[in-house]
Amino acid sequence: MSSPATRISPFPTPERRRRERSAKREAILDTALALFLEQGYHHVTLNQVAERLHITKPALYNYFAGKTEILFACWMAGFEHAAAGIERIAAGPGDGLTRLRALIRAYGLLMTTPRGRCLIRFDDNDFTPEQRDRISGCKKQVDAAFRGWIAAGIEDGSIRPCDPKMAAFMIGGALNWIGQWHRDDGPMSPEAVVEDFAERLTTGLATR
Repeated sequence: MSSPATRISPFPTPERRRRERSAKREAILDTALALFLEQGYHHVTLNQVAERLHITKPALYNYFAGKTEILFACWMAGFEHAAAGIERIAAGPGDGLTRLRALIRAYGLLMTTPRGRCLIRFDDNDFTPEQRDRISGCKKQVDAAFRGWIAAGIEDGSIRPCDPKMAAFMIGGALNWIGQWHRDDGPMSPEAVVEDFAERLTTGLATR
């Protein structure tokens, strides 16, 4: 018989509890987002989310205050992927054109995923005023990255002189639209789609 000092506790450690809570939170986000994209945000109830997860509706409130908070968390999760891509590209080598193409690939690839689609499929009015303010700030960060590398490319000679604002609008609009039309069972893989976009969207900008 083991002594009290060596007996393993049947209760999870604080770290394990954090990991389990995080995993459950992610499962709620993924499940809710799948329903939002399938049926439309306003047609989905928290009861449906709970049923798909095989839990009770009250259990959801241990993680989120309501449906709008879940949608906002999904949006922010998508943005975090975009921000991580921007940070990774900024830390890497390359001239302005190289980094612009890398961002096109990264952001375009994100648009083929549920969390990427979340960034462009839902109306701003689906969020609270405070959430809309945060979303607006996040969108400006992404736009600033596109404009910044276009401007950097003009300065280093890899991109033809142009209006960075207009060029960024053109590129961002085209990439966002991927989230509307792309289907997982389509004829082209996500990687093939974004590679094609990276070339087509920068052909007229590149000096070489």
